[in-house]
Amino acid sequence: MKIALLGYGKMGKMIEEIAISRDHEIIARVDEKTTDFNIKEADVAIDFSIPSVAFKNISMCLENNVPVISGTTGWLENYDKAVNLCEENKGAFIYASNFSLGVNVFFQLNEYLAKMMKNLSQYDVSIEETHHTQKLDAPSGTAITLAEGIINNSHNKAWKLDNATSDEIPIKALRQPEVPGTHTIIYKSDVDTIDITHTAHNREGFALGAVIAAEWIIGKTGVFSMKDVLNLG
Repeated sequence: MKIALLGYGKMGKMIEEIAISRDHEIIARVDEKTTDFNIKEADVAIDFSIPSVAFKNISMCLENNVPVISGTTGWLENYDKAVNLCEENKGAFIYASNFSLGVNVFFQLNEYLAKMMKNLSQYDVSIEETHHTQKLDAPSGTAITLAEGIINNSHNKAWKLDNATSDEIPIKALRQPEVPGTHTIIYKSDVDTIDITHTAHNREGFALGAVIAAEWIIGKTGVFSMKDVLNLG
């Protein structure tokens, strides 16, 4: 499989390493200075760029009938446009706030727990996430996905960074050196606390998941998620 890497930072380099180990070929390594490449030569593109260019990258792929996997967060105001573009061009597209296989299982656990806690009004829910200091967006896309999973399965109406009202989920975003990503869901009452945590030990899990998604999407048409890739239901 021929892969174009859109974004060639730490994640791009790790994706390259894993892709090559799985017998794939990297035909383009694209950063903000790259102009000499032909996206049509790729079987699939993997976008881990920056928020300001993510939608441009995704559009380029879909307009050229190249399936695209995007793990860039912070651009989702244009997500519906990407979906429409994919449908218009009969393309293939996966966006995930986090491609880690373990995190996607964690997303499902989070939704299941939210359903269980829905009518236990004595518990207040909150989210805490910690990432490396180079992360550009806060809260993380993963934290937002977790918050949306709770909102869709509870009485909470919205999320808010830091201070929140009674029907909002407060998210605390911490930035520390060399932390790949830790996310905790906390249900706290006067008598006890229930929490679940996912801790990434390195970025390899994110990269592996993105490559697995790229392998899966070949030959398909439509807008998908990691639930589809992993058959999580």
